[in-house]
Amino acid sequence: MKYTALLLAALALPAPLLAQKTPTKTKTKLKPGTTASPVVRPHEPLPAPPADYAVPYADRYITQEHLRRDLSVLASDEYEGRETGTKGQKMAAAYISQQFKDDSLQAPVAANVANPYLQTFGMERSAWQPGGTLTVGGKAYEWLKDFYAFGRTPFDQATAVQPVFLGYGIEQEGYSDYAGRDVKGKDLLILLGEPMNVDGRPELSKDGKPTKWGVDFRAKAALAAQKGARSVFFITQEPADKFEKMTARLAPRVMQPTIAFADQPGSRAPAFFLSPALGLKVLGTTAARLSKEYALGAAASKPLAAGIFKPIRFSISAPQQRSAVTTENVLGFLPGTDLKDEIVVVSAHYDHLGVIGGEVYNGADDDGSGTVGMLSIAQAFAKAARSGHAPRRSLLFLANTGEEKGLLGSEYYTDHPVFPLANTVTDLNIDMIGRTDVAHEGKPNYVYVIGSDKLSSQLHEALQTANRQHGNLDLDFRFNDPQDPNRFYYRSDHYNFAKKGIPVAFFFSGVHADYHEASDEISKIEFDKLEARARLVFFLAWDLANRDARPAVDSNKP
Repeated sequence: MKYTALLLAALALPAPLLAQKTPTKTKTKLKPGTTASPVVRPHEPLPAPPADYAVPYADRYITQEHLRRDLSVLASDEYEGRETGTKGQKMAAAYISQQFKDDSLQAPVAANVANPYLQTFGMERSAWQPGGTLTVGGKAYEWLKDFYAFGRTPFDQATAVQPVFLGYGIEQEGYSDYAGRDVKGKDLLILLGEPMNVDGRPELSKDGKPTKWGVDFRAKAALAAQKGARSVFFITQEPADKFEKMTARLAPRVMQPTIAFADQPGSRAPAFFLSPALGLKVLGTTAARLSKEYALGAAASKPLAAGIFKPIRFSISAPQQRSAVTTENVLGFLPGTDLKDEIVVVSAHYDHLGVIGGEVYNGADDDGSGTVGMLSIAQAFAKAARSGHAPRRSLLFLANTGEEKGLLGSEYYTDHPVFPLANTVTDLNIDMIGRTDVAHEGKPNYVYVIGSDKLSSQLHEALQTANRQHGNLDLDFRFNDPQDPNRFYYRSDHYNFAKKGIPVAFFFSGVHADYHEASDEISKIEFDKLEARARLVFFLAWDLANRDARPAVDSNKP
């Protein structure tokens, strides 16, 4: 840019020489015998600086060196994987708040006397206990052999269950397993997978690809929770040896504690997974009969009839140990000038999975990369403000806790905002921007952007303009498709802002073989790509913070 060299030189000048306008002292007429300090008249806000003024701050502060420095700390073994509510997470919160303090960002949580950068709140930790059993037909089946579960148990003590068969547990336009069924407070038996046609293709798919119902049990568990179900028992007909291997691999994660709001029901019903043999036993049928009903359903292209099976009553004990914990969002605030009451949020989650089976899951990409990107953006804005280029709107840099436990930190912030949500212009959320996924190997630098057009066409246009002027990355919008089975739009912290009607843009570089594995280490981060993606978010935030009008909420796309 043509202003770059000039501005780089200007950055070396003392701050007073770069101030937008120096306050003027005026004389005050005093009564005899009195004294007073000079009155300082606030200056009138100046127009927003040209976008080019952002370039030298990005060049100087959003760098591979700075990103590596912060990530080397946050993704180190010393921080023990930053699991929500643990020592490592609190160490990370302290580190982030210190960075905000060093950058002279304001600490906006007045209620926290000890550290006003921290928004602290209480949670409940639940951990499955060994020894659970499920007894049906006089036979006892074993925990972590014949069944396992995720979520918060309703079966701490032995409980009699009369399950209700609900087919695939799907509801969408033109298809419903819930039609005419009241499942409030009930325990559902649901088939994993989705209806297939006679050609073996997903019946509910528009393009022949698996839908969210077929690849993500969480969609079914969330729907069951919305309908008021107490629990879901999933039935699979995969080979028995595959179920055994999957159970053994998942066992350390199943036994990992979970975190939830103590006084709120979960967003998903607790999900129990039954071995093929146990599933058939509870369903009161045989493998041959179930396969026949699958085939009949495919030929008829309609939901499985509710009465085709007569589930068997069983008893279950699946206890958990519960304890109270606290956790913290970290907030750094940069006040704006003439539009300071309006807020642009830049967010990333800093928690990860912690220690599982004795291994530290450092989460260098998930979401160490987004967190250090946010820190570098915060520093660039802070340095610009101190040099006389403060943004017109205020910026809130929000490091969320509890994302891996169910978007808990962002849910708490949007339910207990420090600044009015009505004044929140947008949330730019950064989650995993440090790697290359399989779809982009050998291709130019890219970034997935999700949700930027769902609530505001103007935000979407601003993103594309910022990219043309400063980034020239390949913007990949494929995950904006409402039929995307990965459902990424619903899986990171921006979604809690979108639920409140606030325009969002989610920046993401895709999953990889190290996703949610102990091998997600800093040695695999591509810092040149991380730098480029973080800079794009910075330039977009700069534009949103300085333009005359906030992006209008003018669309409502699914």
